[in-house]
Amino acid sequence: MPKSNQKTNFRWVIVALLFYSTTIVYFDRVVLGILAPFITEEIGWSEQEYGYVVFAFQLTYAIGPLFIGYVIDRLGTRRGFLLAVVVWALASLSHVAARSWIGFAIARLGLGIGQSANFPASIKTVAEWFPQKERAYATGVFNGGSNIGQVIAPLLIPVVLYFFGSWQYVFFVSLIFSAIWLVLWLILFKSPQESHFVNSAEREYILGDSVDLETIKVPWKNLVKYRQTWVVALGKLFADPVWYFYLFWGAKFLNARFGVELKGLALPLVIIYVVAWGGGMAGGAVSSYFLKKGKSTNFSRKITMLGTALLVLPVMLVPFIESLPVCVGLIALAAAAHNSWSANIFTVASDLFPKKIVGSVIGFSTTVSSFAGMGTALLIGWVLNESGVAGYVFPFVIAAFGYLTGLLVIHLISPGLKPVSVSSLSEQSQ
Repeated sequence: MPKSNQKTNFRWVIVALLFYSTTIVYFDRVVLGILAPFITEEIGWSEQEYGYVVFAFQLTYAIGPLFIGYVIDRLGTRRGFLLAVVVWALASLSHVAARSWIGFAIARLGLGIGQSANFPASIKTVAEWFPQKERAYATGVFNGGSNIGQVIAPLLIPVVLYFFGSWQYVFFVSLIFSAIWLVLWLILFKSPQESHFVNSAEREYILGDSVDLETIKVPWKNLVKYRQTWVVALGKLFADPVWYFYLFWGAKFLNARFGVELKGLALPLVIIYVVAWGGGMAGGAVSSYFLKKGKSTNFSRKITMLGTALLVLPVMLVPFIESLPVCVGLIALAAAAHNSWSANIFTVASDLFPKKIVGSVIGFSTTVSSFAGMGTALLIGWVLNESGVAGYVFPFVIAAFGYLTGLLVIHLISPGLKPVSVSSLSEQSQ
């Protein structure tokens, strides 16, 4: 038992668990993008068919949060997150049986359902375990798992192929990662009020600036009535399809543009996603710094998001540059800016809503952005199928301006980022 006279810091262990789950999520996602050139030779799918596979994942990733955020809010974070990881672990393993693009699409449907719970559950966990002034930084830390998953994948996949000679074994590795997480989650996670690893000093610190709204239960269909919900949803809509493009077509672009093969992908992808991880950490730290200096939530979040939106702009030059290192550097900068944006837009949800319904807000917002991602996947697949390498100009130019557009829309919707009123939520919960 921890001593009560000195504050424990167990909340950072919880962040480590969220970091680990996010690492698994993005390991699973990026695996197919990295293996795509390799699997193409075996299966022979076209760019359009590959677009359908990406579409399948995003379809259920869009539909899942409509009920998964609700399930997490009702079951509680511990049980809801546990169920989601079991679902995605089994879905990831099902890729082993795929023998056509249709088989991969079916496997991705299951993966999207399970993984759609990760961010609603993680943001809800951060809201439960952290005071407001630390949430953006904590979110930036756990969201770094999205980059580490993508760093591990290009390093580990060639090793697995070397020793086992088959891409199917990569998905067994994913199953092992998920099983370890499940054991750790069961051992370590409970609410701050119930955890034996947290003393009264840390518990008081965590709950010091929270309002007791645990009795308020707002149906998800009522959330769409709040402009605060649309701040989060549109903030993700303008950014997430860009990230999916990097995730699912990044390795294919490097292969098509510069002839980078599977073994050669490791260094460029490691550079991109290590830099991206740093961007997420920095973005969370910057807005948290402004808050600690007494700046408003509105100023702290938006000024940080403006800076990241400006850093994305040079990525539009990537299709026109002949140098592989320069292209990798610009993509890395854009990926870092995206993670900074994500750390802040996720945290805005807990700024604007009470802890009890954050999972539902993030779930709805993920659905909105995933539907946009679905359309983007089909469009990119079609453009590349028709235009080849030259078709990459279109998505890179669109990626450059998405964040500035998103910030403008957010500011128009909510100039002051004012939280939802308690009285309004109470009425909607009736």
